[in-house]
Amino acid sequence: MAEKLLEIENLTAGFLTMSGTVKATEQVSISIDKGQTVCLVGESGSGKSVTSLAIMRLIDYSGGAILDGSIKFRGEDLTKRSQAEMIQTRGNKIAMIFQDPMSSLNPVFTVGDQIAESIMLHRKKGKKEARKMAVDMLRLVGIPAPEIRAKQYPHELSGGMCQRVVIAIALACEPDLLIADEPTTALDVTVQAQILDLLRSLQKELGMSILMITHDMGVAAEMADRIAVMYAGIIVEEGSASDIFARPSHPYTEGLLKSVPGLEGARGEELFTIKGNIPGLSQLPEGCRFHPRCPHAKEICREKAPPAFTVKGDHHAACWMYMGDGGEAGWTIESIPEVSR
Repeated sequence: MAEKLLEIENLTAGFLTMSGTVKATEQVSISIDKGQTVCLVGESGSGKSVTSLAIMRLIDYSGGAILDGSIKFRGEDLTKRSQAEMIQTRGNKIAMIFQDPMSSLNPVFTVGDQIAESIMLHRKKGKKEARKMAVDMLRLVGIPAPEIRAKQYPHELSGGMCQRVVIAIALACEPDLLIADEPTTALDVTVQAQILDLLRSLQKELGMSILMITHDMGVAAEMADRIAVMYAGIIVEEGSASDIFARPSHPYTEGLLKSVPGLEGARGEELFTIKGNIPGLSQLPEGCRFHPRCPHAKEICREKAPPAFTVKGDHHAACWMYMGDGGEAGWTIESIPEVSR
């Protein structure tokens, strides 16, 4: 049986605003096995990055807080740890690649010094040895002439090289879990493919787990063992990558898949888009949060939020259309049985 590395159970996180506390994620549950890649997908504003910040306990520094739930890493609940204790975990056992490499790097320090800083802090190495290890890390992530690049500043490197430097910093202490938050968003297609190949090869070499956060279903198809689809702060569907792509069981997941442009598309054909916009967290609709944009919405969708039905095995979808046998519900509140996940 696979070893559970990370178990997030009923995580609710939010921010204090002038009008009260706004929940950015609600009752989110995700688990990651050792050596596994899980992709968290959804539109911007779905709560993906907030989930990653909560895992790292960085949400505390962003005006937010974990309101409920647990985040167990190797069986220990990180929500119970102080920020002083989290320093020993953050960057050491759990590392993160942030969205924009240029804003993630300090412009007044060389990239070699920024990698060496993490090594000196967590691996207790001296400055000279840490700098040598920093050069080795640059070589590991495929940067040519690493001895020269280590002495350069971020503005002297291309976007692709800066992203590799950020990956080198994240992997410098050989973490058990790597959180990659949109690691290829600002890169062109060729460099994007190189970064994904790099992450796969490093995962195999180091034996780490990856939580990949993306809005790109193509990236998820290439990287994921399991996929969790997030919408307006909640998980609406979860399953293996093969199940999600072969049998998407939530209208939002179907919409995301249809939105991926295909090479076989006819010239001039209009790309599919999901109508409407994701709701503001302080203006969430009653019932199913997706119903204002859903082409299949019925009365029950507007009145009652669906539980996570079992589609098949460990494939779940929070939609009234799908039940344990995959058949349609009767579309009335009275006809819906109690179904537990």
